[in-house]
Amino acid sequence: MLIHPDRLFPVEPAARDVARKLYSGIQDLPIVSPHGHTDPRWYAENEPFPDPATLFVIPDHYIFRMLYSQGIPLADLGIPTKDGGTVEKDPRTIWRRFAAHYHLFRGTPTRAWLDHTFATLFGFEERLSEATADHYFDRIDAALRTPEFRPRALFERFRIKAIATTESPLDPLKYHEMIRKSGWEGRVITAYRPDPVVDPEFEGFRQNLTKFGEITGCDTSTWDGYLEAHRKRRAFFREYGATSTDHGHPTARTADLSLPDADALFRRVSTSGASAEDAELFRAQMLTEMAAMSVEDGMVMQIHPGSVRNHNNAIFTRFGRDMGADIPSQTDYVRALKPLLDRFGNERDFTLIVFTLDETSYSRELAPLAGHYPALKLGPAWWFFDAPEGMRRFREMTTETAGFYNTVGFNDDTRAYLSIPARHDVARRVDCAFLANLVTTHRLDEDEAHEVAYDLAYRLAKEAYRL
Repeated sequence: MLIHPDRLFPVEPAARDVARKLYSGIQDLPIVSPHGHTDPRWYAENEPFPDPATLFVIPDHYIFRMLYSQGIPLADLGIPTKDGGTVEKDPRTIWRRFAAHYHLFRGTPTRAWLDHTFATLFGFEERLSEATADHYFDRIDAALRTPEFRPRALFERFRIKAIATTESPLDPLKYHEMIRKSGWEGRVITAYRPDPVVDPEFEGFRQNLTKFGEITGCDTSTWDGYLEAHRKRRAFFREYGATSTDHGHPTARTADLSLPDADALFRRVSTSGASAEDAELFRAQMLTEMAAMSVEDGMVMQIHPGSVRNHNNAIFTRFGRDMGADIPSQTDYVRALKPLLDRFGNERDFTLIVFTLDETSYSRELAPLAGHYPALKLGPAWWFFDAPEGMRRFREMTTETAGFYNTVGFNDDTRAYLSIPARHDVARRVDCAFLANLVTTHRLDEDEAHEVAYDLAYRLAKEAYRL
């Protein structure tokens, strides 16, 4: 078998039996995907995916970052360059390179997701390898040409209740408009990701501010006009289903400046006189401003700091953002979040969901904060931690202080559409294994474990994101 029915379950027989029972009750629940990075164009146009390499390899930084780490050039994997330079165009060649190096993924979550997808969607029983590369390519390629593998059909096959894409405030949301006009009933919503007009160190920031003003009709050369532009754009995004905002800042720092100080800071960052400290302080102030707007309009706020983005400057220069070179860094939350929490942490109708790449902060900082402030909830998976060991450690380090109900279920962060069910399956299995150990060590009754399993798999994400 390519995938074992007891994968990720406890080895001890009694706990494994409980895990099986818990899993059987939740394995087919609908999927709520409130932090997806899938392309809304897929659902709008509903065209066939072109080929296996374009579907699996080229868009997925989990795959190509591992191959690159072993010396395989990104151009050889068909990754497009910023200047339109020469890259491999033959999808079968790209696929063969991937298959020949599939052993690199042994023991990784990527391997678990891929094997699950290969087995459940395409019926493979033998492992992908250099020898089976063409067999895999031909079967997948043939399937992708059928109506059953078009984006909307897969959406329904995956039992997706709702999926949120993520767009910049500068995005016209034309594909969301196409979805709306098509009459299709699949719930694909947007999420407001303001980084290009909030981060002074984002490439083209000042030009982005100008465009932001043109789109909204606001004077974005002034602090008041700039904030009003955000309010207008947030309202526009809500028209297309947005229930959340998403903030990818390098740190969790927040600030609560006086109006004159905030105005002076904005003048500096919107001209050429901003320092690195100004940029950091502006991002910090804008997290608090975004929280204030969330209190006004009810949008859930997500922050995921702790990433040194685009760490490999050569790759960033040639290929751009999101090329697998975003590296975790140590993050402070207790002091960094305090200005924001001082203002809004006690608001019962405001939800701030925090993700992290610095898992040492789970038990030391994040769980105690979430276990106290009504507004704060924890996202249990993001990037490197949407892996079995990371999920298990999250439960171990946060449950004793924050419990289950100050978390928001599983949140997949994927650009690989076909891996969404696999990621949710991993999360459900890991949670069932964790709950089974609580049951067999007599810390939780089995009927309670069934309720918690349902909540973690479905209800908490649906309610936290107001879906």
